[in-house]
Amino acid sequence: MFDDLIDEKKLTDLFCELTSIDSVSLNERQFADILKDKLTKLGIEAYEDNAGEILGGTAGNLYGYLEGNINGSPLLFSAHMDTVEPGTDKRAIIKSGRIVSESDTVLGADDAGGIVVILEAVRILKENKIPHRSIEVLFPVAEEIYAKGSSVFDYTKLRSKEGYVLDLTGKIGTASLREPTLISFSVEIEGKSAHAGFAPEEGINAITIFADAVHEIKQGRIDEETTVNIGTVNGGTVTNAIPQKVVAKGEIRSYVHEKALLQIEIIKNKFKAAALKYGGKTEVKEEINLVAYKVDSDEKVVKRFEKVCEGLNISTKLVETFGGSDNNSFLRNKIKGIVLSSAMEEVHTVNEYCDIEELKKSLLVVLNLMTSNI
Repeated sequence: MFDDLIDEKKLTDLFCELTSIDSVSLNERQFADILKDKLTKLGIEAYEDNAGEILGGTAGNLYGYLEGNINGSPLLFSAHMDTVEPGTDKRAIIKSGRIVSESDTVLGADDAGGIVVILEAVRILKENKIPHRSIEVLFPVAEEIYAKGSSVFDYTKLRSKEGYVLDLTGKIGTASLREPTLISFSVEIEGKSAHAGFAPEEGINAITIFADAVHEIKQGRIDEETTVNIGTVNGGTVTNAIPQKVVAKGEIRSYVHEKALLQIEIIKNKFKAAALKYGGKTEVKEEINLVAYKVDSDEKVVKRFEKVCEGLNISTKLVETFGGSDNNSFLRNKIKGIVLSSAMEEVHTVNEYCDIEELKKSLLVVLNLMTSNI
């Protein structure tokens, strides 16, 4: 069903058009303006919120609603507008059945590919007057910086209680039902400067405090559900002075929210103990960027997806991912969603690509979800 309605040229032209727009996180203005115009032409009034003002960016999240004409509660379809760096002066070309980047940048399939599929699905339904359920679309900004855009969206505007986020690598038919809590943290250690040659005993070495604490903190895989990493360290100014200050940054991820909270407390205590030992001071600041969720495989939102894939002879694969997405925000706001693969591979690299046949499969899946009466 719907195979003969897919226009590969329109699909790939739209993909190349949208991926050619620079939209690095917090700089999505041009992308948002073009997307609003496309939604309007599809008969969907686009609402832009004030996420840009809140986050210090150039554009807000875009939301739209399309009234349905078959039984079934509204469904939310979402994909984010922003990309990672290097994402300036992007150009997409078609090569051997794939869409790839022509320059030394990311392609932007993450996540313009998901947006393209949603837009094309709506276009096909509207132009062919195909009955469908009520559809909500949400295109957040700043997803790549810990889903900041979707975290500030006003969810009272949504009618949907279930949704599909097109933002996952892997063969079409793959869906993630679980993502972790992610806590980022920074540590500032204050020692005392002194001349390293004339009076080292008068100083308090901030690097020594840092090293002492890190020796006591377990990093890497803490258990099968939790990781800890200190990723950057900056300290000292010159070789002939006792370093007065060290700033370090890291992250914690866990499928269990409480475990992540426990790790940040351990980190705070270890740095505090090391600072007291040497007479220095330390401060640890943390930010909870994502909150862990798990969707049961028996939920209707999953079963609907599996049934659609079965009807298309697409094998399904239900997975867990240790990344994060706008779906973390949706679950926090009582919208039961899952994250679907959307024809993007080797994301966040200059080797990113989109397989055109997979893109067409993604479109078929979304069309059938939008017209499902389950």
